[in-house]
This record gives sequence, structure tokens and C-alpha cells, in this order.
Amino acid sequence: MKKSEFNTFLAKVPKAELHIHIEAVITLDSVKKLYLKRFGKEMTEDEQTSLFTYNDLNGFIQAFLKVQDLFTSVEDFRLVFDDLGNYLKENGITYCEAFFAPTAFLKKGFKYDEMVKIFHEKIVEIKEKDNITIKLMEDVSRTFGCENAINNYNLQKEFPCEDIIGIGLGGAESKGPAAEYAPVYEMALKDGKHAVIHAGEDVGPESIWDAINLCHAERIGHGLTAMQDEKLMDTLAETKLPIEICITSNTFTKKIVTEAKDHPVKKYFDKGIVVTINTDDPVFFKTTMLEELWLCHDQLGFSMDEIKQLIKYSFTASFLSEDEKKAWCEKVDAAFAS
Repeated sequence: MKKSEFNTFLAKVPKAELHIHIEAVITLDSVKKLYLKRFGKEMTEDEQTSLFTYNDLNGFIQAFLKVQDLFTSVEDFRLVFDDLGNYLKENGITYCEAFFAPTAFLKKGFKYDEMVKIFHEKIVEIKEKDNITIKLMEDVSRTFGCENAINNYNLQKEFPCEDIIGIGLGGAESKGPAAEYAPVYEMALKDGKHAVIHAGEDVGPESIWDAINLCHAERIGHGLTAMQDEKLMDTLAETKLPIEICITSNTFTKKIVTEAKDHPVKKYFDKGIVVTINTDDPVFFKTTMLEELWLCHDQLGFSMDEIKQLIKYSFTASFLSEDEKKAWCEKVDAAFAS
């Protein structure tokens, strides 16, 4: 199947995305608007090129921070959600669980309750306009330590929002071991919140073990280094604990794999591990959900039936109700049958 035919067909199939950061869906047009508002002048072409040019994980992180720094008020999040809604619609994504990281904005003086009020307004707007459901996971962030993570989670409790269903742990994995964040995960799980963790992205399988055994994660983000531990691979296959795979993101960091064709996702899938396909930071890594699924088919040898199963995994690994999962999987089957 040609890529154009693949994309045309897959765009019509309902999908879920479970590992995506909201600030990383912002378009260049929105960045230029934020820049003008922030500095009172137009962004030059050289500045645009420089912002989205980087060759390693640190360069990407610096670009991500520069984009966050362009925000001058909570109203700027309206641009983010407009871009997110458009991205989801273009890729046929009908359900999304996205990360938002409040720390940088709280340090800028933004009010948490004002941020989540706008999040809710835009999520309702997107649902009414395009029938796309968005839920949020608060990235409590390992970058700033456990005390800061607990403070972030306490704000979630103080200002509850029906769209925010749990917590995640992103940031520099080597500088913030999952084990250090067990206290905040104990709090969240006790309160009935969902828990996911970035683990095994650029640290060994011990990071994944800690995420499972100490933080009781319900899903693992990335999970690349699981392939270094057969016992862990067996455990993941037996327990059906989902792994949120981000192929282009993983090859960009060049820590474990450098080319899409060498990504272990097919090995995981063939072993019976539940894997979902995601973009992580689509604008920064210049990818889309359709592109990631094409990589699975073109570079990693997934058949169309296996692509269908990957898409169904995106729903079954989500935090939707069992009835909702079943209904969406039936819609996926119907789309492929037609």
C-alpha cells in the first residue's frame, strides 16, 4: 500500500493517543503570535529556524522551555488547545489523554485554577465542535524534585477539574529516579487518580521496575529499555501493563535506538505486550499519529491487521470505561471492514 493510500484510509479510522504533551502541539503560527505578544515585534525567519533546530534531547528540551517562556498569560493556552484540536481532527484521533506540565507556568506567576478553567472551556468546545474527547494527566515533573511534585498534585486536589484524571512523571529520567516520587503516587492512587510514568526512555530497566513496584504505574511511557531484561518483558506480557511507544521521539534522542527500523516495538507486540503508538511532541519531532503508524507498517513490518490491533490497544490501554473501550474497538473493526 502506498503511503498516500495508507494515510487516507487510516485518517478515517477512530484512534486514541495516550502520550502527547499539549505545549508540543503548538503550531509555528501560534508561536509567532506568542512571540509578538511577548516582545512586541515580529519573529524573524532565522529565529523561527533556530527555535526548531536541534540535534539531541538537551537541544529539544531547551526549545521546549523557550516555547513555554513565550507565554505571558493563561489566555495563551487557548492557542494551544486550538492547535491540539486541529491536530487530533486531522489525524482521526477521537480520544486523547494528554500531559500538561504546570511548574514552569506556576513559576511565571500563572494561577493554577485560572489555567484549568481555560483547559475545561476549550476541552468542552472541542467536544462540541468535533466530538473529540480530551482528558488530561498532570505531569508533576521529576525535574524540580518530589516536594514540587507533591505541591503540584495538591493544587490538583485543591482545584478539582473533571478533565484531569491523574498524574504523570516526565522530565530528565536520569536526574529524577521514579523511586523518589513514590510518595506523590501513593497520594494520587489513594485518591482514586490514575498514574502513569515516563520510564525506560534513557535509563535501564530498573527504572521501569521502580515505576511498577514502587509507584504502581498503570502505564509506562516509552519503556525502551525493557528489551534489556527478559524477566521484565515476560512480566509486561503476563500483566498486560501497557507501554506508550513513541517511535520518532525515541530515535531522535538516539540513546537506545537511532533508526525507526531498529525500534523494539514489533518485538514487544509479537511477545504479547500491549503497546500503543503515540507522538510525544509532534511539532518538535515533526511527526503525526498517521506518520507513526506508517513507520510501523513501512519500517517495522506491521501488517494491516496488526495496525488495527495497535489502534484497538490505544483504546483498551486508555482510562475509558470498559463499555466505552468495547464500543470504540467495535468502531475500529467496522472502519477496517468497510
